[in-house]
Amino acid sequence: MTLQPTRTRLAVATVAALLAVGAPTAYATLGEEGPAAPTPVRGEPYAETRLLFGTARPGGGPVVTDRQFMAFVDEEVTPDFPDGLTVQSGRGQWRHAGGTIGKERSYELVLLYPVGEAASRDRRIEEIRRDYEKAFGQESVGRVDQRVRVDF
Repeated sequence: MTLQPTRTRLAVATVAALLAVGAPTAYATLGEEGPAAPTPVRGEPYAETRLLFGTARPGGGPVVTDRQFMAFVDEEVTPDFPDGLTVQSGRGQWRHAGGTIGKERSYELVLLYPVGEAASRDRRIEEIRRDYEKAFGQESVGRVDQRVRVDF
């Protein structure tokens, strides 16, 4: 009867050894390497702010045109972010305060700035949001902030 536990231990040890030897082969056959090498850290710490602008006006008024939006960017954004920015066109969906869902053409404005300037830039970004809401009758302008590393 003492042979059974010994056989069980031997079988478990054999399976473990086969798995250990076979694992690198399994990775190779899948075209994958083993544990990933650390990704090099590049760039400087920056803050990234994305502002989401709708173009539909309440009550069915005329939508904000490309020309109007770019004039807004030139006058209200560029003076405070002269080093660069990105504007992307898109399609958005939004639940209005009344509960209905509206679909509209939209813009995403991407701003990058050093983390050390985040406090001073925050005030200006909030002014940009308020100015757009007021100028084009918007309920709100969406804002997304995150820390990133940037290398130009």
